[in-house]
Amino acid sequence: MAWTYLIIAGLLEIVWAYFMKQSDGFTRLWPSVATLAFMGASFGLLALAMKSLPMGSAYMVWTGIGAVGAFIVGVVVLQEHLSLMRVLAALLIVGGIVLMRLAPAH
Repeated sequence: MAWTYLIIAGLLEIVWAYFMKQSDGFTRLWPSVATLAFMGASFGLLALAMKSLPMGSAYMVWTGIGAVGAFIVGVVVLQEHLSLMRVLAALLIVGGIVLMRLAPAH
């Protein structure tokens, strides 16, 4: 169950990052409220996952999901620049997440 919490927490990190961008530096009310709400849910699920997962693994996977997901949302939804170097960087992060998931926890 901890890995499920962690994956959902990572997905919520993507959502709050998107709303943070939409908040325009916390100057727009509803995107700011959404940012804080999704941030709280993401942190809460990360905390639940960390009850049984190693901190380093949990935090790395959480930030990796958020980083790669935010990159994809930025390119697809916000029309941000896509380059080979940025794609390779995202693939390296995904590779790190996979390796961390496969590594023994002890």
